[in-house]
Amino acid sequence: MKRLFFKYIVICLFLTTPLWAEPGLPAMFGDGMVLQQESKVAVFGWASPGEMITVRGSWKRRSVTTKADKNGKWMLRLKTPKAGGPYTLSVRGLEEIEFKDVMIGEVWLCSGQSNMDMWMTKGDGKGGVLNYEEEIRAADYPDIRLFQVKKQVAENPQENCIGTWKVCNPENVAKFSAVAYYFGREIHANLDVPVGLIQSSWGGTPAEAWTSREALESSANCHPYLEKYDRVIRSKDETERLMKAYREDLNKWLVESYFLDRHVWRSWIAPDFDDSDWQTMNLPTNWEAAGLPDFDGVVWFRKRFIVTEKFLGKELVLDLGQVDDMDRTFINGKKVGEIQERGKWRTVREYPVPADLLVPGENLISVRVMDYKGSGGIYAAGDHLKLIAKDDSSLTISLAGEWRYKVAYDLKEHRPIPDKPGVLDKYTATSLYNAMIAPLIPYTIKGVIWYQGESNRKQAYLYRDLFPLMIADWRQRWGQGDFPFYYVQIAPFKYRNKAPVAAVLRESQLLSLVVPNTGMAVTMDIGDVNDIHPRDKKEVGRRLSLWALAKTYDVKGVDYSGPLYKTMKIEDSRIRIYFDYADKGLSVKGDSLNHFTIAGSDSVFLQAKAKIEGNSVVVWNDNIKNPLAVRYGWSNTAELNLYNSAGLPASPFRTDNFRAPTQMTSDN
Repeated sequence: MKRLFFKYIVICLFLTTPLWAEPGLPAMFGDGMVLQQESKVAVFGWASPGEMITVRGSWKRRSVTTKADKNGKWMLRLKTPKAGGPYTLSVRGLEEIEFKDVMIGEVWLCSGQSNMDMWMTKGDGKGGVLNYEEEIRAADYPDIRLFQVKKQVAENPQENCIGTWKVCNPENVAKFSAVAYYFGREIHANLDVPVGLIQSSWGGTPAEAWTSREALESSANCHPYLEKYDRVIRSKDETERLMKAYREDLNKWLVESYFLDRHVWRSWIAPDFDDSDWQTMNLPTNWEAAGLPDFDGVVWFRKRFIVTEKFLGKELVLDLGQVDDMDRTFINGKKVGEIQERGKWRTVREYPVPADLLVPGENLISVRVMDYKGSGGIYAAGDHLKLIAKDDSSLTISLAGEWRYKVAYDLKEHRPIPDKPGVLDKYTATSLYNAMIAPLIPYTIKGVIWYQGESNRKQAYLYRDLFPLMIADWRQRWGQGDFPFYYVQIAPFKYRNKAPVAAVLRESQLLSLVVPNTGMAVTMDIGDVNDIHPRDKKEVGRRLSLWALAKTYDVKGVDYSGPLYKTMKIEDSRIRIYFDYADKGLSVKGDSLNHFTIAGSDSVFLQAKAKIEGNSVVVWNDNIKNPLAVRYGWSNTAELNLYNSAGLPASPFRTDNFRAPTQMTSDN
């Protein structure tokens, strides 16, 4: 009996003790990966506690050995040579793993929200980069490697992520970050070395989601982010209960909303309905920009279009583009599709149109659009708003242009839309750091490029604390010192909020340049005020690369920054502005400088005249005799035209320190 009991104990121990047939490594290690050149790169993973791990690169005769700790974790440093490859990397424990096609070069982490996340090709609610078909065909660079971190959230820091290394070719680059690709291509072209690009980005996300809990705890101003986090962390059963109640109430709310215009909608989808007294609107656009300011509710749109013989009998696809927020769409009185969910305003509507639905000659499309928050309308960013033959994409019917519209009801007539209960999502503080950054640490990188900020504009003043805090957080955790951190200043866009919150956010980004080894690419001249995802990502990537080439790689003769405000001098009734990065002079694109304003003692800013004099700008308004302050590009939508001799644009700025929108206290 004793012997049987002893056998039982041994079997239980055998079954519950983790056994590793081979060492385990994070997804970052795989065939085709890029390791940072001329470094002691971190190689790390898991094994049985106490197991000896030996790592060797084929570029080096000697191997490096370490032992897994009591939790089975191990990490060692392996010296890498100058750029080259392909090599192999072997990791041996009880058994051996060998990674093939390993390149040695430059590794960059590329992170942020939707403008970093934006693909080369169109899709995911965005229009694709300029000339995307041609650009993708040309993207054949076997020495550039791409790693895309799967979008996930987590309550606590994770040890692994999902992703694989892929060679840069037309197929793999199409749905990869355009900014990251163009940046990497410039580095590769100028240095002639392999480049590894790690994309960890997610549209619509705020900076606090990319920051660790410990970092946020260290700043009193950031504690509200953690208070919100603590509210959404609850038991699974409680979350499910709240979500079930929310979905039921939302469905009830939607049914109620249909009844508010039930007396009209059936007639408004009919082809023979007389809509001649309706107003007109050119689509695509958001309706705030087209005559319906600050309106939330339901608007019906109708448009007649002509169908020729070549489209008859064909199955078509209606590409309506993006609709903010919900739609029900009809052609010739029959519903072809709808999205009645919250949070789908970025989702492209592509609805199948049966072959027998269209008739020769005049046809009608009618769309019921409900907007419950923010801007509304059929804004169809990119190449959308058309009918396309399913079997021949060259056959299209454009639906852009003049539509007739009529307001069905104002949302003020209805009870407020139910609030979604707080859940752990991409907006929650720390959630993306935990799931999409922590698993990458301490994989050795050269630096970071970052494109984010739009989602923090409602706390734009606080961003001057939050953003440097996040940079410091990442650097401390990687343990590589103050690695380069280059970022993009957000572009002009027509936000619904008329207060210049985007200008305050840009100022916070500008002030973050005091953080050592940072750089900022200005995009005030290459944005699109009607599209928050401007398509000229090639120039964004190039401007980021200028910082890296000049400051990180010490390439001589590279101008990397546009003019940055340095100081001002009052000269009688005028103010002279001096700049850094303007030693070789300034220039203007267009007839005259734009978007300068000036104020006197009353702090009221008026449009100003401005002219370039050498490497300074003189600003004045004939009605202000004693000026005190100047602002440049201080709005959400300003498209600027002041450059230095290198053709790089000046950042917006202000010389005053008056209280700014979103500034809560004088020392916030």
